[in-house]
Amino acid sequence: MISLILFGLLAGLLLLSVPVAISLAIASTVALIVSGTVSGSYVPQGLVTSIDSFPLMAVPFFILAGDLMGRGGLSQRLINVGRMFFGRYTGGMAIIAVVTCIFFAAISGSGPATVAAVGAILLPAMAKDGYKPGFSSGLVASSGSLGIIIPPSIPMVIYATSANVSVSKMFMAGVVPGLLIGLALIVYAFLQSKKDGQRPGDYRPTGREMLAVLNDAKWALMVPVVILGGIYGGVFTPTEAAAVGVIYGLIVGTFVYRELSLGDLYKTFAGAAMTSATIMLIVGTATIFGRALTIEGVPVMLAAFITSVVDQPWLLLLAINIVLLIVGTFMETIAAIIILTPILLPLVVALGVSAEHFGIVMIVNLAIGMITPPVGVNLFVASRVSGLTLESVVKGTVTPLIVMIAVLLVITYVPALSLALPAFFGM
Repeated sequence: MISLILFGLLAGLLLLSVPVAISLAIASTVALIVSGTVSGSYVPQGLVTSIDSFPLMAVPFFILAGDLMGRGGLSQRLINVGRMFFGRYTGGMAIIAVVTCIFFAAISGSGPATVAAVGAILLPAMAKDGYKPGFSSGLVASSGSLGIIIPPSIPMVIYATSANVSVSKMFMAGVVPGLLIGLALIVYAFLQSKKDGQRPGDYRPTGREMLAVLNDAKWALMVPVVILGGIYGGVFTPTEAAAVGVIYGLIVGTFVYRELSLGDLYKTFAGAAMTSATIMLIVGTATIFGRALTIEGVPVMLAAFITSVVDQPWLLLLAINIVLLIVGTFMETIAAIIILTPILLPLVVALGVSAEHFGIVMIVNLAIGMITPPVGVNLFVASRVSGLTLESVVKGTVTPLIVMIAVLLVITYVPALSLALPAFFGM
C-alpha cells in the first residue's frame, strides 16, 4: 500500500507537471504519514542531512565554474581551435561541434550548460555554412550529453555520494566511455555530412595563424589540465578542484579575456545560485523518497524478485539498461540516480559487477535520457538556442540516439573500458 502511494502519487504529480522536487516531497511525506513508522520531523531533518556532504559541495562550484567559463569567452576560443584543426574537412563544422562539446564537458560538468554554451555560438555558424538546422541542433543536443559523462561530472558526484565510492575513481572511469561516445558521434557527423553533400571548408590557416589561435586559447585549453590534473595528481580533492575552477574561470574571464563585466558576474552568480538551489532541493527530496522506499523494504523485495527471474549478469545488465532508458525519458537525472542507486546497486554487486562500472552504465543511460522526450532537457535547451520547434530537434537526434545506445551496450559488456584507467593509476 505504501509503495503504491509513493509511486502512484509521484506519477500523478509528474503527469500534472508539478516540479520534480515538489512531487518527490509530497509523495514521500504522504506515504510516511500514512505508514506512521517515523515522526513528523523526519522529512525536514532528512532534507538537511541529505545535503550535508562535503562531496556535494562540488556541485554548486562546478555549476558556477561552467557558467563563468562559458560567459568568459572560453567556449568561443575552444571553437576557434576546433575550426583550425577540422574546418578543412567534410563535415568540419559538425565535427567541431562534437569536439567542442567534449572539451566544454571537461569544464562544465553539465549537459544543458554544454548545449547552451556551444549551441549559442556554433548553431548560427553551421546554418551559415549550409548545414540542415535539424541535423545541427540534434547533433549539439546529443553531444551535449557528454557533459555528464566526461569528468568532471555533477551526476558522477551525486552517484559517488549515493553509492559511497570515490569521486576521483568515478571521474577516471568516465574518461574512456565519454571519449568513445564522442568518437562515435564524430564518425556519425562525418558520414551524415557527406551524405548531405556538405563540401569541405576552404579554411587553410598558416602556421602563424595556428600559433596565434593556440596562444589565444591556451587558458581555455588549460582548464581540464588544471582541474583533472590537480585531482589525479593528489593536489586537491574534487570538491576543492571545483572551487579552483571557479577562481580560474573568474580570473581568466575577467582579467585575461576581459569578457566578464560586473553585470555578467551578477547574472552568472544569480543563475548558478538558482540552478544549484534547484539541484540541492531535488537531492534532498529524492533522498527522502529513497529512504521511504527503504523503510518499506522495496529494494529488498525488488531484489528478491529480479534475482528469482534473472540469474545471469548479462541478462540483469540488459534488463537494467532497458529500465534506465525508460526512466531517463521521464525522470530528471539526479533524482533518478538518488532513487535508483540504492535499489539497483546491491543487485549488480551481488552478481560481481563493480560499483564504479555500474555507475558509468547508469550515467550513460541517463545521459541518453537527456535527448529523449518528454523530459529530455537537452532537447529543450537546443530548441531554445536554435529557435527550432521541439519536433525538429527530436528528429535530428534519432540517429545519434541509436549510435549512443550501441556504444552503451559496448560499455555495459566491456567493463575494462570503465575500469582499466582507474586500475592503471592504482585507484
